[in-house]
Amino acid sequence: MDNTAVLSLAAALVGACVGSFLNVVAWRLPRQESVVLPPSHCTRCGGVLAWYDNSPVIGWLLLGGRCRRCRTPIAARYPLVELLTAGLWVAAVWATPTAMGPAADAMALRLAGWLLLSWLIPLVLIDLDHLWLPEPLCRWGVVLGLACTALIGFAQGDPSGRALLFQHLLAAGVGLLGSEAVSALGERLLGQPALGLGDAKLAALLGAWLGLGGLGLAVLLAVVSGAVAGGVGRLSGRLGPRDPFAFGPYLALGGAGVWLLGNQVWLDLLHRALGARVL
Repeated sequence: MDNTAVLSLAAALVGACVGSFLNVVAWRLPRQESVVLPPSHCTRCGGVLAWYDNSPVIGWLLLGGRCRRCRTPIAARYPLVELLTAGLWVAAVWATPTAMGPAADAMALRLAGWLLLSWLIPLVLIDLDHLWLPEPLCRWGVVLGLACTALIGFAQGDPSGRALLFQHLLAAGVGLLGSEAVSALGERLLGQPALGLGDAKLAALLGAWLGLGGLGLAVLLAVVSGAVAGGVGRLSGRLGPRDPFAFGPYLALGGAGVWLLGNQVWLDLLHRALGARVL
């Protein structure tokens, strides 16, 4: 087994454990509870989970998806999030991100990818549950994105570091102000904001990690995927014309896709799509 395969296996195991913690963050943060104390417990009977019950995926399977004490069902979302996080961590091992410069250290990119992808997951879950993107998570996501940009960029030399950091700072500002402008325009034309303030902060976060080009591609992917999902929801009757719509998950999906595959793959797909329309 080569080094990359070993790293992928380790990433899957650690990623599943991280996913377990992200489930806790997504549940407790909106309720203004500590994400550290008390330990993981049943939300109905309060019984603390034993370590073997709290093991990612396997614990849920051994419990049959129910609390050991009161037999309250435990949502399947918990192991699914753990599996998703594990999969994303493995994908980050093989990813080809271009946002941090052409000579970025491979291991540094993997570490940055694990951090970014893990940071996006609770934002997605909270937005789906509450139509809310917590400002502290978005703000610290911007700070971490700029810090990673500086560390990886300056490791490639001072000129690269300065250029990357400036571009990512600019992208964060464009993401924030551009999204707020779109929201204000939507409110003027439609009578309600087109985007929430949290979406603007998430766009700033993506700009801090992906730079201007990556941010543009992520937003484009978000608009397309969000439009498809919204159209299906309205055609099926699950969404009314003015029902609130969580856009954060689509921004996160776009950002993750751009990080994992790099800008060029998406640019090539866009050129092919545009070329097919012209023909």
